[in-house]
Amino acid sequence: MEELDLRGLLDLFISKIFQIILIVIVAVGIGVVYTIGFTVPKYSSSTTLVLTGSNSPTADNSITTADITLNSKLVATYSQLIKSNKVLSQVTSNLNLSLNQGKLKKNISVTEVEDAEMIKITVTNENPEVAAKVANETAKVFCSQVAEIYGINNVHILDEAEVSKAPSNINHTKDVIIFFFIGVVVAVVYVLVLNMFDTTVKTAEDIEKGLGLPVLVSIPLMDSFTSEKGGKK
Repeated sequence: MEELDLRGLLDLFISKIFQIILIVIVAVGIGVVYTIGFTVPKYSSSTTLVLTGSNSPTADNSITTADITLNSKLVATYSQLIKSNKVLSQVTSNLNLSLNQGKLKKNISVTEVEDAEMIKITVTNENPEVAAKVANETAKVFCSQVAEIYGINNVHILDEAEVSKAPSNINHTKDVIIFFFIGVVVAVVYVLVLNMFDTTVKTAEDIEKGLGLPVLVSIPLMDSFTSEKGGKK
């Protein structure tokens, strides 16, 4: 590819501006068509659990330092227990859902709220109502399993999951921006590659660079000659 200075590079892109715009428009159009026509919308619902004292909050409103220390250690364990086969099989049985446990486990995410003894359960499904039901039932089954396994009642549902109205995996604004930048990158590469294989001579500088000889005289090219009265070519 011939060497280009900043001005030459700018002139190159300006000369190809319509092709660049066309490529960007096509890229954005492909992105919109893909997200609308080929992306299956999925909905996410979340419920939040809080770890309190080992007794019911109605029995004793105070939480001791020992409770806080114990809860902080149990958060990680509880996060793994939520996605256990025992909990998920009970959830699908209670809701009478024909969901594959392996797929269900992939669609459930458990996160620990930073600097707090809280756990957030998020369920993603193509059906928004199913996502909310599974999230809430998972929280209920998990709380009962904790009481059964550990013999303590220190997990309580803080916020119940609600039916989501908007898909969580589709963001048209974000998609348009992403495909816009993809289009810009493709257009830039296209122009540079096109220039790389362009061996035509456009200026006197091209001759000097190619042959290493100075250009002494240049003759302007005229398409036609006309007389003052509009004579022959």
